[in-house]
Amino acid sequence: MSRVCFTLKVRRERLDAYRAAHLAVWPEMLSALREAGWTNYSLFLSDDGLLVGYLETEDFDAALADMAKREVNHRWQAEMADYFEPLSGGRADTGLTRLEEVFHLE
Repeated sequence: MSRVCFTLKVRRERLDAYRAAHLAVWPEMLSALREAGWTNYSLFLSDDGLLVGYLETEDFDAALADMAKREVNHRWQAEMADYFEPLSGGRADTGLTRLEEVFHLE
C-alpha cells in the first residue's frame, strides 16, 4: 500500500462553497473512489485556499486511470472546476501536485 499526498489551490472566494460541496459528496462518487482503490482518503483545507489531499492505494496511477474512465468522475470534475485556481492539467484530478514523502513514523 502506498501513501499519496497532493496539493491543489481553491479560490479564496469559493472556500465556503467548496467546504459545503464536500459535506454532500455524491454516493456514486464515493463508491467509484472505493472501487478504484482510493482508501483512507482525506482532504484538508486552509483559509488561504491550500488544499492537501491524502490517500492510500495499491497503485496511484492505476487508481487515477480507473477514475478517469468513470462518467461520475467526469460530472464531479465539471462541478468542481470553478472552485480551483487555474490548473496545468485542466482538472483537479489531472492538475494536482503530488508531494514526495520524506518521512513516515510507523
